[in-house]
Amino acid sequence: MTQPQTNTIKPGKLVIKRTIPATADELFDAWLDADSLSQWMLPGDHRRNTVTVDARVGGAYEIIMHHQDGDKRHYGEYRGIERNKKLVFTWHSDATRHTETLVTVEFIAASDSTEIVLTHERLPDHDSAQGHTRGWTRGLELLEAHLKH
Repeated sequence: MTQPQTNTIKPGKLVIKRTIPATADELFDAWLDADSLSQWMLPGDHRRNTVTVDARVGGAYEIIMHHQDGDKRHYGEYRGIERNKKLVFTWHSDATRHTETLVTVEFIAASDSTEIVLTHERLPDHDSAQGHTRGWTRGLELLEAHLKH
């Protein structure tokens, strides 16, 4: 059973915690596979993404979310990859005013589930933090649903 999600917003930073009934392997791989990302990284009103991933430290990723009112580009670089433990990457988008923000995703394995702790830092303002909280929350819900299939 999925544990309740907790969200914290502080100036320039948000933290989202969610426990998902999946292994750290499954969750970690879902973040670094372009096909998987294209299926669950759909937090808004769109239904399709174009995703490229170069899953190595220094490698880039790009997620283009196709909306009715136009495409939204999200992109960045992997700064740290610790298999089944942690991902660290930069995140640029319209919602960050194209400034460099930093996302850390930690995977904490339990017996039959994994807690994801997602920290998004360097956000330009409160509106950006609130929008990203909604987006990441929905994204993690969709990730859980994706892994159940």
